[in-house]
Amino acid sequence: MRLWRLAALTVLVVGAAGLAVHSLSWKYAGFRTDVFLDIPKGTPARAVASELAEAGAVRYAWQFLLARALRPRARIQAGEYLFRRPASTWEVLERLEKGDIFYYQVTVPEGSNLFDIAAALESQQILPAAEFLEAARDPTLVRDLAPRAPTLEGYLFPDTYRLSRHTTAGQSCRQMTERFRRAWQELDPGDADPHATVTLASLIEKEASLEPERPLVASVYLNRLQLGIPLQCDPTTIYAALLEDRYRGAIHRSDLDNKQRYNTYQHAGLPPGPIANPGRTALKAALRPAQTPYLYFVARPDGSGAHVFSKDLAAHQRAVWKYRRGLTQAKQATTAKQLPGPSAASRRR
Repeated sequence: MRLWRLAALTVLVVGAAGLAVHSLSWKYAGFRTDVFLDIPKGTPARAVASELAEAGAVRYAWQFLLARALRPRARIQAGEYLFRRPASTWEVLERLEKGDIFYYQVTVPEGSNLFDIAAALESQQILPAAEFLEAARDPTLVRDLAPRAPTLEGYLFPDTYRLSRHTTAGQSCRQMTERFRRAWQELDPGDADPHATVTLASLIEKEASLEPERPLVASVYLNRLQLGIPLQCDPTTIYAALLEDRYRGAIHRSDLDNKQRYNTYQHAGLPPGPIANPGRTALKAALRPAQTPYLYFVARPDGSGAHVFSKDLAAHQRAVWKYRRGLTQAKQATTAKQLPGPSAASRRR
């Protein structure tokens, strides 16, 4: 009788153990909305198990501890994790072992300025725009590299960044400026002045969308600087208006006449600092410009993004006239396509 009871007990224990192990494969979600769980470095497994169960990531704490015991070499990575769908205990352990930490992914396109980046961070609910702007207006992070930099504009390198929910505005700026430093050294700048180069590169970035034209645009600006001719770069008038919080999507006569220091229609030389954050090709063009006699350029009216370059004012004026005529013709062609054709009734008449 005792042997029968022992055998029955053994079967029950083995069955219960098998069921417990099998339960580690059952998907579970004890939450209705996204759950964030922050695991500090060095947190004991028991504490992690309790937090997972309390958050609803696993049904019971013992399930996670059992999975952990069955996989003794697994190492839990510290960080913040997001749980938003049902998962098995094995899957939860694998995520913690791999360090599948939650990050926001933020892409800073080439040519973005401080205001663009701030708006992107706020739209993704990562940081308030005002907090980022406050941090980015402090040039301390690049003071050793560019002592004359008035802000971090130009040094927030265009790239894709991973930010956590706890990333501060200052930390995000540090990530971007450190990425700039790496890119700057990779370009082998020699003894080039970082601030003047980055400022010039920002103008090139905003004016030239086609990579092969960027060294040509650089040559135009450098030729004008050498002759003391105002750069008359339209994007600088836009940036000046942005700094005064009055840009509304188009350049007006008042913008061209604005005495703000960034407006290169009113002030000769480079502006006080970059007007955007240039990428690698714009920086390279500023460091290695083409050697040309050009002093002017104007866009082609075909929408290709290409420009016509001229070495004297008369040639430039002809190119401007062709540009305006091309725009007019394109507008007329578009209007003609939108006009309704003759109706069947009118054709019969």
